[in-house]
Amino acid sequence: MLIGIIGAMDIEVCAIKEKLENLRVFEISNIKFYIGKIYGKDVVVAKSGIGKVNAAMCTEAMILKFNPDVIVNTGIAGAIKEGINICDIVVAESVVQHDFDTTAIGDEEGFIYGPDMVYIPTSENVREAILKGAREISGINVHTGVIATGDLFFRSIEHTRHVRDHFGALVMEMEGGSIGQVCYLNGVDFCVVRAVSDHNSGDEYNVYKEKASGISVLATLNFIKHM
Repeated sequence: MLIGIIGAMDIEVCAIKEKLENLRVFEISNIKFYIGKIYGKDVVVAKSGIGKVNAAMCTEAMILKFNPDVIVNTGIAGAIKEGINICDIVVAESVVQHDFDTTAIGDEEGFIYGPDMVYIPTSENVREAILKGAREISGINVHTGVIATGDLFFRSIEHTRHVRDHFGALVMEMEGGSIGQVCYLNGVDFCVVRAVSDHNSGDEYNVYKEKASGISVLATLNFIKHM
């Protein structure tokens, strides 16, 4: 089995890359892919860059070049549902793209062409392995539900509330939904795990992004151990 790990930023993947043994590096479309072993498992790790296009490009390149059995998107996110706190972990049951809107031609809000659905489900076996690893982290609350993706950090309080209420999302981020779309269309098992860095606040993000990233890294490493 080959496990693919994608994060948008260095702080989300560097500590995972450092665990790789028998390291090899490949570069495709300006993206470096690091392949080796962690806990005896074959793993390929990449930093996609921020946003849906970067994430989708990285995912497709990873699939075409390395043919992973599973891909996990790891990183940080902003909480939008009450009761989810800084450094809590959220594991996706499904992903949506809250900024995809063709309602003017009669589609449901968030409807994605290709998969032809709004909510793209994550893979149950991958999700359960991530949840198992996340729950081993002392003092951290773990949630599971909808993760919402869009090409914006924050638009307005009204928009955030709409994403929460309309889609039932727990957190918002900028890559998971596009990674899920590419994996779904390629028949690759996937899931998204995020640690909360903020409540859609740039000030909180700057304070907690490194701590939250460390927690998402630990959850991801625990997942690799359990797969």
